[in-house]
Amino acid sequence: MTDPLAADPPSDREFPAATPALTFDSGGATLRGVLHVPAGRGPHPVVVLLHGFPGNERNFDLAQVLRRAGYASLVFHYRGSWGVGGSWSWSHVLEDTAAVVAGMRDRELAAAHRFDPRRLMVVGHSLGGFAALMTAAADPSIAAVASVAGFDFGAVTALCRDDPGLRAGYVEAFEGELGPLRGTSGEALVDEMEAAGETWGLTRLAPLLADRPVLLVGTSLDAVTPYDVHHEPVVRAYQAEPVKELEHHVFATDHSLSDHRVMLARTVLSFLEQHR
Repeated sequence: MTDPLAADPPSDREFPAATPALTFDSGGATLRGVLHVPAGRGPHPVVVLLHGFPGNERNFDLAQVLRRAGYASLVFHYRGSWGVGGSWSWSHVLEDTAAVVAGMRDRELAAAHRFDPRRLMVVGHSLGGFAALMTAAADPSIAAVASVAGFDFGAVTALCRDDPGLRAGYVEAFEGELGPLRGTSGEALVDEMEAAGETWGLTRLAPLLADRPVLLVGTSLDAVTPYDVHHEPVVRAYQAEPVKELEHHVFATDHSLSDHRVMLARTVLSFLEQHR
């Protein structure tokens, strides 16, 4: 076996590696994604990778590492982002993620690209970590889930309720990230977050994830998802349930794990390998 972080695996002329573009329908919009198919007959386990807000870090490095390790891996854009039609909202992210997971279970699609939809796992970063945990909690057939620097909307809503200045800060911060997005505003995004309230809290998902493998990665030098707000309370709640196959880490890095990409890849891959 070659090290998927250091070398490409042997090629296979009959069943070559490939990078097909895929589309999925969600809410009347056509979502665009890229599937990284490993070499070999398969069927390969498959990972759906979820990017954050607005999606500057899209984790294609993880997709390539996973492909070299024998996983089919999908990266896609949500509605209203990066040229995809429709409008952006947090709820659309959840709907789009569920639609893509459902689409990846299509038997013809799976057969055409040599992956096993019964071994589907979800990995997300930031907003994508939130969406990964929420989607897995709602879909017991997802085999394993990982959240990296996951954003806990329920926790932030509770903090904003008690601090109008903090709320205004989130409006400004969201507004400043709207360049690749369409159909929303900073105020609309905070309003939507507040309307969802505790139903978008990650700690409450513990009972729904208790019997599945869960990886939580926190980031201690992170001003976007401070680990004492977004990571440690979730870890404590999942330990208390308990989530029996919980793995958790805190890395001394920023929100995009800019200087921990190899460590992140090894951690995610090691976690998935235990449950493939």
